[in-house]
Amino acid sequence: MHDSNAYAIEVQGRAAGIVVAQRGGYTFFVADHAFRELDGRFFRRVEQAQRAVRRLATEQARPQHH
Repeated sequence: MHDSNAYAIEVQGRAAGIVVAQRGGYTFFVADHAFRELDGRFFRRVEQAQRAVRRLATEQARPQHH
């Protein structure tokens, strides 16, 4: 399916980071500090990293209630 070792992940026009192929999956390296909680996280598939980035972006876009 994939033949590259690294993939950029973008969300809402922003580069969130890249995933780099490792044995058995991919490691996420953050490009935008808004996604720093995912930095170094391991994913089995690129699509899982993409979903995590989208989920985090959606959470950040919600108004914060105090």
